Amino acid sequence: MIVDQMILDKVASKKTTYDSDRTSEKPIRSIAKAISWRVIGTLDTLVVSYLLTGEIVLATSIASVDFVTKMILYFFHERIWNRIKWGK
Repeated sequence: MIVDQMILDKVASKKTTYDSDRTSEKPIRSIAKAISWRVIGTLDTLVVSYLLTGEIVLATSIASVDFVTKMILYFFHERIWNRIKWGK
C-alpha cells in the first residue's frame, strides 16, 4: 500500500525527471499503452468467455471486470518496471 501511494504521489507530482532520463516514459504514455492493450485483451476475453459459456451477457460481464482490473494492474506494472534500470 505504501508503494502504491509513492507511485501515485510521483505520477501526480509536477516534478518530473523525463528530460534528464530519455529512457523513461511519461505516465500518459503508460496510460495509452494500458488502454490499447486492454482493448485487445478484453476482446480476447469476451470471445473466449462467450465460447466457454455460450452466454453473451455473462461473457460481457466477465470482459468488463477484466478490462478494469487488468488495466489498473498493467499501469502500475509499467510504472514500476520503468524505474528499474536493468536492461535499459
